[in-house]
Amino acid sequence: MKYRSLGRTGVQVSQLCLDCMTFGAATERKSAYPIIYRAIDAGINFFDSANAYGRGNSEGVLGQALKENRKRKNSIGNQGPFTNGG
Repeated sequence: MKYRSLGRTGVQVSQLCLDCMTFGAATERKSAYPIIYRAIDAGINFFDSANAYGRGNSEGVLGQALKENRKRKNSIGNQGPFTNGG
């Protein structure tokens, strides 16, 4: 896996990012975990999640998978609040 610096923070993130949009919705937890674990094994430490994905369930699935995976090192979650309107 190739990594890049995250701005001037000194943090290295994988060039590939795993999109977690369907986790907890179209992709059930039991199916999402192997995907997340495979990404970690491949060196991915950059995950796209947001409170709007899977009605908020995506963040929970990702967080629990990262917590349970002992191989993980520094993982970065990319999220931003989504609101309807204003």
